[in-house]
Amino acid sequence: MQPLLQIDGVTKSFQRRGGRFGMRVSQVHAVDNVSLMLREGETLGLVGETGSGKSTLGRLVLRLVEPSAGRILLAGRDITMLPRRAVRALRRDVQMVFQDPYGSLDPRMSVGALIAEPMVVHGIAKAERRERVQDIVHRVGLDRRHLDRYPHEFSGGQRQRIGIARAMVVSPRLLVLDEPVSALDVSIQAQIINLLRRLQRDQGLAYLFIAHDLAVVRHVSDRVAVMYLGRIVETGPRDAIYARPLHPYTVTLLSAVPLADPVRERSRQRVMPRGEIGSATAIPPGCRFHPRCYKALLAAAQGAARSSADPTVPALCAEHDPPLIEAASNHLVACHFPELAGAEPIA
Repeated sequence: MQPLLQIDGVTKSFQRRGGRFGMRVSQVHAVDNVSLMLREGETLGLVGETGSGKSTLGRLVLRLVEPSAGRILLAGRDITMLPRRAVRALRRDVQMVFQDPYGSLDPRMSVGALIAEPMVVHGIAKAERRERVQDIVHRVGLDRRHLDRYPHEFSGGQRQRIGIARAMVVSPRLLVLDEPVSALDVSIQAQIINLLRRLQRDQGLAYLFIAHDLAVVRHVSDRVAVMYLGRIVETGPRDAIYARPLHPYTVTLLSAVPLADPVRERSRQRVMPRGEIGSATAIPPGCRFHPRCYKALLAAAQGAARSSADPTVPALCAEHDPPLIEAASNHLVACHFPELAGAEPIA
């Protein structure tokens, strides 16, 4: 079956000026040769630290930014080749729900006008707009009396429901959800997640769910892709990723997820990466994660070849960028030593 969304070798670099008089130019490698696919009715969780390139990839799917290289196919159609005038029609099939529900809503417009605005853009008749607004407001759990009010009159959870209604009103096939619950209280997060799952079940929607909270991603995703410094370092079925992660970066991310069992939480050993995420303007040679990787040190201790520049890091990690290979059924990892990771389930 043809995937709804297929991302093939997509790259996005930005030029950043700095220094005196803005004369110095540096390249920001936000997304680098990323390939992913998403089926109808499926949720793909895209996870990683801030600065890993997740949100940029989401904006590439919507053509909010233009790729430097690669293809993005929606239902088999290469949307990177669409002329600007055709991008508007694309937005009927692909919509976005943003992290900050208040910042993404015009405070001068009523809720009814905000929800109806995408239909105005796409030329939907006024009578049909009124009917669709009434229907979607009910389905996202808002009252029709709310339509004449303004965003500042609502709570954060209600504003996110307005944002979801605005995205859903044009009947898209794919929603890009960029940290949709990270700004909400835990109890409200659960309500919004349940709403998204119900809408997906009723409408057959596909979700690209971007988040840094792996506990949330576990509840909503069918498959998970882990991103670090612009690259996908591991991807596979949700249960496989959470039960037996193969990349050391995934291991460190899962190690930070609190466990519901307090006994296991107290007894488990956390795995912490060294330092902060690297700079997208100065990508390290070899494996991008090796300067922070506990496994590179472990491999060195087990007799792997050593780098002349740093005797604690294997030359293979420091000098050669690992390809993304299938280590298990539908479970891909970009690591020179995947067999050393995930010896025991993390979560």
